[in-house]
Amino acid sequence: MPDTVSVSPFSRLGIVVGMEAEASLIRPFLPDARFGLSGATLSGARQVVLDLLESGVDALLSFGLAAGLDPALAPGAVVIPQNVMVNGERLPASPALLSWLGADRADVVGGDLLHSDVIVTAATRKTALFRQTGCVALDMESGVVAEMAAARKVPFAVMRVVCDPADRTLPPAAVVALRPDGRLAVGALTRSILCDPLQIPALMRVGRDAGHARKAAQAALARRFG
Repeated sequence: MPDTVSVSPFSRLGIVVGMEAEASLIRPFLPDARFGLSGATLSGARQVVLDLLESGVDALLSFGLAAGLDPALAPGAVVIPQNVMVNGERLPASPALLSWLGADRADVVGGDLLHSDVIVTAATRKTALFRQTGCVALDMESGVVAEMAAARKVPFAVMRVVCDPADRTLPPAAVVALRPDGRLAVGALTRSILCDPLQIPALMRVGRDAGHARKAAQAALARRFG
């Protein structure tokens, strides 16, 4: 008899991620889901959401890492937002999916998540966005998922784990270090470090934060679906 927790309330779930490294975290827990890999680009997100919708999915989940906007959130905080704010509009997540994901758990952060078309790297910008919107975290795929799901009247939800906290400014190398498949872009990383060796300590902190976020994501998925 199937585990009713691990079975989605919808029969054909599509999961949108930025990179393969994020997909690899959740795929073992939801192997029957269909995955769309955006390559961490806006155009890529639109295409994979369209592809998933055209393939007949009946619900969408945006999953992966996120930037923290709320200064109270440390790396590894699990965010399952009630709404996604995109282009000034707050689009509500599906109550059925929120319940299935465990949004009411004490170890989960609620609130709203902000969509951004661009990578936000500066701590000062994160602080400003938190003051302006009240959103607790930010990513680059969830707004696309929310808008396109709403247009097609398809339920959606978001599960994200904070990687870089609100007070962390990302060094340039962190932005160019990853390829869409989640592997290191060694050439770009090396060039960035050679141009500015002083960013190495900050880059090491980012690596530790990312490792903590991935472990927290796996632990959260295991608690809910393991």
